[in-house]
Amino acid sequence: MDRNTFTGLFLIMAIIAGSIYFLKPSDAELKKERLVQQQDSLKKAGLAKANTPAAAKSDTGKTAKTTVTDSATLKSPFGAASVGSEKLIILENKDLLVKLSTRGGKVASVELKNYKTFDKKPLILFSGTQNHFGLNFSTGEKNINTDEYYFTTNTPELKVAENDSASVTLRLSYSPTQYIDYIYSLKGTGFKLGLTIKPTGLDGVINNSGNINLNWAASLHKQEKDVKQERQYSTVYYFNTEGHDDYLSETKDDQKDISDKKMAWIAFKQHFFSNVLIVKNGISKSSLSVSTDVVDTTDVKQMKASLTIARSADGSVPMEFYFGPNRYSTLKAQGNDLQKLVNLGWGPLKYINQFAVLPVFNFLKQFNWNYGLIILALTIVLKLVLSPLTYKSYLSMAKMRVLKPEMDEIKAKVGEDNPTLLQQEYLKLYKKAGVNPLGGCLPLLIQMPIVIAFFRFFPSLFELRGESFLWMHDLSTYDAVVTFPNIPLIGDHISLMCLLMTISTLIYTYFNNQISGATGQMKYIGYITPIIFLATLNSYPAGLNYYYFLANMLTFLQQYLIKFMVDDKKIHAQIQENKKKPDDPKKKKSGFGARMEEMMRQQQVQPKKK
Repeated sequence: MDRNTFTGLFLIMAIIAGSIYFLKPSDAELKKERLVQQQDSLKKAGLAKANTPAAAKSDTGKTAKTTVTDSATLKSPFGAASVGSEKLIILENKDLLVKLSTRGGKVASVELKNYKTFDKKPLILFSGTQNHFGLNFSTGEKNINTDEYYFTTNTPELKVAENDSASVTLRLSYSPTQYIDYIYSLKGTGFKLGLTIKPTGLDGVINNSGNINLNWAASLHKQEKDVKQERQYSTVYYFNTEGHDDYLSETKDDQKDISDKKMAWIAFKQHFFSNVLIVKNGISKSSLSVSTDVVDTTDVKQMKASLTIARSADGSVPMEFYFGPNRYSTLKAQGNDLQKLVNLGWGPLKYINQFAVLPVFNFLKQFNWNYGLIILALTIVLKLVLSPLTYKSYLSMAKMRVLKPEMDEIKAKVGEDNPTLLQQEYLKLYKKAGVNPLGGCLPLLIQMPIVIAFFRFFPSLFELRGESFLWMHDLSTYDAVVTFPNIPLIGDHISLMCLLMTISTLIYTYFNNQISGATGQMKYIGYITPIIFLATLNSYPAGLNYYYFLANMLTFLQQYLIKFMVDDKKIHAQIQENKKKPDDPKKKKSGFGARMEEMMRQQQVQPKKK
């Protein structure tokens, strides 16, 4: 190395050494840098000081308090779990895509993979900040809501094969040996998600450790075309361990506390989908509520449940969720009487739908026909079963029509000034002719429960959802042919099938009046009902209006065929023969006839007394 090279290297080393000495930071500068790094780490954990303009003030304009995480907070019960960031863990099988949140360890959202919303978007039952699931308990020092704390897990994603099953554990730690585990389990197929809550080593920490208090809330997303109708069939259902089900109001906000019955499950039910929490040990106390006061106006309803649940002998709480469709057969296959979620009506209507209509519908469904054809076949079967009653009603109305000339003669002799005497003479004529004036009404009254039962059956029928027939794109909702600004009673549209049903009912009323020979006010009363139906059923499912339309058409056909079987001349001859027969004093009067005669006699006597 020559002299010049050595001199250059020496100068470079001297410059570096001088720079290190003169540019070394002071102790104050080092302390400031450490504070900056500490703030950066807190910011990443979500605990930095609220010193930004957006965070410095609350919504009301008041200055927000600065949040500082000190050692006291971290040393408080579950204090370490109050610091963290939310992560989502995906559980997926053939039917469900579930997202679990480390904040609260809860189910953050549920997507039903094989179904879509009415506008063909992914069908997500619930998601967002309005959904909560957490334990409430006291440690003696403070009240804990686990929904606000951060759980840990080592499983980022879990996709379960069709013939397999798997589980994932989310842990809320109090100490290395004291914690609460949420153990979620999922099979490869199906709509159930298992959950076991298992506290470990916390009996001396949690007060009232024999029970757990659980809060569950969800704001349910809109899935169907008509949110008004969807709300009409959405509410909180519950089923007790004695086998009885009930539900909160469907039409208004409602709340109920239950402590005298032990519940087996609680359901947040929408029109066609449900979120059910099934508790194997039963729920000893329940406070339930439903409200349309939702943050997102497109959501259907906000539902809440505050539950007290007994722990098992090992301290765990086994339960499971059902996230799925309200299809009767699917719900029944789950066990626990979940089919009670399908509201088939009240009283006898429920049994008509459950034991008569539903079995016939399921039988016809096996042929894999279009649901429009299935409804047609169902209506034909029903009309065939009821045809004897239809024949009897037609025959009775024909007898009244044949008697009308004689009734007019009696009316001309007695006059209209004495209606009581007129009715007495009519009753004498009916008795001699062997005609029951209510014979045409009674068969119709017997059929009415079945007609009303369908009024509840079709709106609850999941199978019609998304099924098209003719111009009707979805048989589970209305088929609007014209839309306009909202009109009271009618709404903002006209349903074509409802309009056809109304027209057919008006025509049926006209021909029915011809058969019965109705006059006066009775002639026009029948025209009022179809108009009421138009206003009432305009927003109901097209499948329901289609059934009523078919029922009218088949009734026309039945009456046309019966007309060839009923001869007015023969009826008149038979009536005349009956009138010639002497009265049989031993013949016992019917209860109705005796009451009518007694009522007429009393009405006749009262004016004389006055």
